[in-house]
Amino acid sequence: MLALVTGGAGFIGSHLVDKLAGLGYDVVVVDNLSTGRREAVNPRAKLYVRDLKDPAWGEDIGPVDVVFHLAANPEVRVSSVEPRVHFEENVAATFNVLEWARRRGVKLFVFASSSTVYGEAAVLPTPEDAPIAPISVYGAAKAAGEIMCGTYGRLYGVRCLALRYANIVGPRLRHGAIYDFLMKLAKSPDELEVLGDGTQTKSYLHVSEAVEATVRAFEKFAEDAAPFLALNVGNRDAANVKDIAMAAAKAMGLSPRLVFKPATPDGRGWPGDVKTMLLSIRKIGEYAGWSPALSSKESIERTAAELVEELGLRRAGQRR
Repeated sequence: MLALVTGGAGFIGSHLVDKLAGLGYDVVVVDNLSTGRREAVNPRAKLYVRDLKDPAWGEDIGPVDVVFHLAANPEVRVSSVEPRVHFEENVAATFNVLEWARRRGVKLFVFASSSTVYGEAAVLPTPEDAPIAPISVYGAAKAAGEIMCGTYGRLYGVRCLALRYANIVGPRLRHGAIYDFLMKLAKSPDELEVLGDGTQTKSYLHVSEAVEATVRAFEKFAEDAAPFLALNVGNRDAANVKDIAMAAAKAMGLSPRLVFKPATPDGRGWPGDVKTMLLSIRKIGEYAGWSPALSSKESIERTAAELVEELGLRRAGQRR
């Protein structure tokens, strides 16, 4: 099977490419390398450096069997100050990829959605039939992507699986709280700034498990006939931002003073930051037989140790 992975030089995308290549898929990667890295692309994959905001991005790329659309701007905070970024990079780009798939006769499409489509969910753990009510432009962009995917499935036969990921962490991560904390500690080991009041509580999943869930769900979906299906991909439990700060400090061998910087009266890190997120993963368990092995806290601690090693960060007491 020939798979095209957009964002395949990025965090989740590069791990997915590794997995697909290991399973014997032929893989084509499309990435503009704005945040992705050429060296992260599996040598068995063919890389096209293209910008998906350009409608002509794929004119010289032939038909494929499945598109895994993971390319996006992942920084939720950006949308609070620059909403157009998420419209162009997460909405317009998704439309361009769907249009390419329609014109090439692609029948299978996997869309990397997000838990942020639920906003402040009234029910925890949140099931897939909960209301879609995002509180950030990032979440709204992902919800728009899902709606377009569903429409292309029903109207054009581009069958779409939307995976609503929780917070995914692991090696090659270059955004989010764990990475930010490690970078801050590398510069200032005695004090660590924490955006928000530290009580923001969310589900975390290691990228190795997220990729396994993605492939299992896709292979099951390929056997079905539904034009659209949405599945949560997350963990059974959650961890808070203070837990993440302490895990980063532990991985660095440090004991910094935590300085909390809430951006809203109720302690959020920024306007549009979801305070509590925990997804129900019952549906993907029943559908694809997948469940995570690591807890949220274990995923965070493993990631912090992996990134310290990967980035060559010096633990307290170590010589350069």
